[in-house]
Amino acid sequence: MKTTQNAGFGMVGLGLRREMLDELLEHVPKQVDFMEVAPENWLKLGGRFKKQFKTLTDVTNFVCHGLSLSIGSPEPLDIEFVKSLKTFFDEHNIKIFSEHLSYCSGTGHMYDLMPIPFTQDAIAHVVPRIKQVQDILERQIAIENVSYYGAPGQELSELEFTNTILEQADCKLLLDVNNIYVNSINHGYNAEEFLNGLPSKRIAYGHVAGHYNEAEDLIVDTHGADVIDPVWELLDKAYAKHGVFPTLLERDFNIPTMNVLTKELDIIHELQSKYLNSSLTKQSA
Repeated sequence: MKTTQNAGFGMVGLGLRREMLDELLEHVPKQVDFMEVAPENWLKLGGRFKKQFKTLTDVTNFVCHGLSLSIGSPEPLDIEFVKSLKTFFDEHNIKIFSEHLSYCSGTGHMYDLMPIPFTQDAIAHVVPRIKQVQDILERQIAIENVSYYGAPGQELSELEFTNTILEQADCKLLLDVNNIYVNSINHGYNAEEFLNGLPSKRIAYGHVAGHYNEAEDLIVDTHGADVIDPVWELLDKAYAKHGVFPTLLERDFNIPTMNVLTKELDIIHELQSKYLNSSLTKQSA
C-alpha cells in the first residue's frame, strides 16, 4: 500500500454548479472537503453571484478545472487570460488548477474538447505551453487524461503520450477514472493496465463521473448520470495501486438533490477509508 497523497485541500470533493449554490450557501454537507469550479464560469461575474462565491471560497477549499486554456491549440496561448486566472486564484485561495490534455480553439473557439494527436510533434508543441502557463501562474498545474473518440495520426499510445508530457513539462496529473473506463471501451484497451502505467507521484487529485452508453462499444462522457459499478471498481484499484488521493465527483446536468449526491460521496469516503484503515493497521502492528 502506497502512502496517501493529500494536497492540503481534503480528500473528497464535489463539482460546484450554479444550480447548487443556494443549497450549499445554507449548508455544506460534511462529506464535502473541497469543491471545484470552471474558472471561466466565475471570472467575470459580479454582484450577487460574486459575493456568494466569495462567501463559499472563504470557508471551503476550492480547486479550479479549466475549459478554455486550449493547451494543444495551434494558436498562441491567450496570455491575458492566463494572467486573469492568476488574479482569480489569488483572490479565492484556489489550491490547484487543472486543465484538459486537449484543445478547443484554432482560428475560433469550438466549444468542445478535441483530441491532440498522439505524436512526438504534438509533445514538442504542448510541453513548452504547459511550462509557460506554469511560469505565469507561478505554480504547477495538473493535466487531465481526457476522453476522446478519435486518434488522428497516432504514433504513440495514449499512455506513452500522457506520461511523456507529464514528465517533460514537470506538471501534475488530474486522474480521471471515468475517462479511463470510457476510453477502454471505445478504443479496446485494458483499463487497469492503463491505470497502473500512470505515475503515482504526479497525481494531484482525481475525478469520477457518470456517462451515457450510446452503443455496446461507444460510451459518451457526459457527467450526466450516476457513477456505475465498474468505475467505482476502477477507483478502488487506483487507490490500491497509487495510494489514496483526493477525489471529486463531477455532475454537470441531470443534477439530483444534494442528499442523492452525498450518497455517491459516501462511496468515495468508504473506498478511501478501506485503504486508510489498512495502512493504519499495518503501522500499529
